[in-house]
This record gives sequence, C-alpha cells and structure tokens, in this order.
Amino acid sequence: MLRALGLGPAEEAVYTALLPRSSASAQDLVRQTGLERAGIARVLRDLAARGLVAVVSEEAGGGAPAPAGRETDDGPATRYRLTPPSVALAPLLVEQRNALQRAETAFSVLTEQYRNTAAHPAGGVVEVVVGVEQVAHRFHQLQRGAQRELLVFLVGAPIAVPREDTDLAESSALDRGVEFRVVATKDYLDGHEVAPDMREAITAGLELRLVETLPLKMVVSDRERAMVPLEVAGSCGEPSAIVVHRSGLLTALVHLFEKEWAQARPLYPTTTGVRAQVAAEKQPTEGELEVLSLLLAGVSDRRAASQLGVSIRTVERRTRRLMDLAGADSRLQLGWHAARAGWL
Repeated sequence: MLRALGLGPAEEAVYTALLPRSSASAQDLVRQTGLERAGIARVLRDLAARGLVAVVSEEAGGGAPAPAGRETDDGPATRYRLTPPSVALAPLLVEQRNALQRAETAFSVLTEQYRNTAAHPAGGVVEVVVGVEQVAHRFHQLQRGAQRELLVFLVGAPIAVPREDTDLAESSALDRGVEFRVVATKDYLDGHEVAPDMREAITAGLELRLVETLPLKMVVSDRERAMVPLEVAGSCGEPSAIVVHRSGLLTALVHLFEKEWAQARPLYPTTTGVRAQVAAEKQPTEGELEVLSLLLAGVSDRRAASQLGVSIRTVERRTRRLMDLAGADSRLQLGWHAARAGWL
C-alpha cells in the first residue's frame, strides 16, 4: 500500500508494525517484523530522516521527543513512534502526484512528436516496406490500429498476408465497432472460396460490394494512412508495399475508393456460390433485430449499445443497414416498415 508513495518493502513493514503502537523499540520491531537488528536500525534512521517516524525516550515515558543528539541513537532506551500520517505522508502524496503529472506531460509530448514524425517521415509522405514479414506487420498495424474506419480494395490472390490472418484482423476491427467497407473484384471471390467467410463478416457488420475490376489493392486506415502493395522489389522478387501518410496522395486514394464504392454492387451472400446476390432476401440479422427492438422501445443509441455490450458505432451501423433494407428515410418510417414486414 505504501510502496506507491515511495516506501520500500522493509520500510513498509516497519511503518505498519508501528501503526497500532504508541511507541516501540528497535528490538520490539525486530520481533514484530522478523527483520535483522541492523536492517531495522537503518530503516528507522531513514524513516526518521524523512519525517515519518519520531524518536522518543523511555525516560520521558515513551511519549516525549528525544533530546537533541539522540535522533540516531537506537539503544534500548530509544523508542520510536509514527508521525501523524496526515502530516507525514501528505508531502509524499503531493510528490507522487507531481511526478505523475510530469510523466503525463512527457507522454503527451512524445506522442505528439511521434505523430508528427509519422505524418512526415524522413522519406516524405511515402515509405517503402520490403519483405513478407515487414509487409504483413505493417498491414496488421493499419488494420488493428483503426479506430473509426477501414476502406479496402480486394484484388487477386493474397501474397504477404494469408487469408486466415486477414479474417482475424477483420473480426477484431468489427468487434471494436470500426466501420468496415470493402470493394472486391468478382474473380477475388471466385478464386479463393471465401464466400462463407464473407457471409460471416457481413453478418458481423462488414459492408461488401463487387466490381468487375479494380486498379490496385489497398487498405486505408482512419483516412490517416494507406497501404498499397507493389509487384516486386527490384530483382529480388520479394513482396513489397508503400505506406502513404496524410497528404494529397492519400486524399486521392480515398476519393478513388469512394468513386468505386458508389459504382459497385452490394453483395449479400447466402449460398456458397461466389456471385450469389440475394437482393431478394433482405432480412435483418439477429443483432440488427436486437437493436431495432430497443429503438422502437424508445431507448437511445448509447443506452442500446450499453445494454447489448457493443459500441455505439455498431448500433449506428446496424440502424443504418435496417433503414437501407426498409428503404426508410427516418426511424419513424423504419418502425412502420418493421411492423408491416413482421420483423418483430
């Protein structure tokens, strides 16, 4: 308990041994704590020097301060008592608080410096990453570090990051309530038997649309950085990629995604067929129906998120999909459609 205030284990043992006593001798404390006499004497001198313990004499009945010059005397006539904690420990508490404030200030300064460095790396707004391990590491950094939004282009076969690792990153992001939008080419789904995984991800909240072709692979994290794979690095043939930091180039990549997203067709897979479109089966998921029932009961988004144990972004995303399924422009229209369609 007292270590948080800067006391060591031996000091804490002696201090707590003195706590229930009006005073005690060094020998009393040896018996009480099990520490050696030399160690007790050293601890008592340290505590006295810090003002935590006062030295009193037996001649004064164990309650009067020792005469000057007796402060370091640990003979049999010397007894010790605690200085009132409200007086002695308060300065230590203030010191620890000040140290914590200094640490928080240093943390803020270092964090801001790092952000500035990341936003303007030595090589400019683009850094090149080479090698399977490095590419995979940076990819996971982008996906796992996203707090608000992930925008993804899926093209061709995975090279540096296995599909199962991508699935785990997707699941983690969706669990955090990250808005996750994916544009994939049809041949991506055709070639890798990912329809079951995609169906599960869509149920969890991922939004997927299909196009015939895409100009590149890409992942954009929180619109602050993006990663675009390259074909090869020189003549070595190793996987490589560029990481684009906040810049006009990053803005252009985001605009490219939004353009492709607007032109792509939504996919609602319900069978293992890779191009199965189920626009006819626009039914809410169980999670969406849970949100709907709370909203119709007059529960706010924040309270609904708390009751369901999900993030408020997840509630908002599920509500938005419900409105899309119902073709509703307002939550009032959503309620009317839900009653008519027998969703609840």
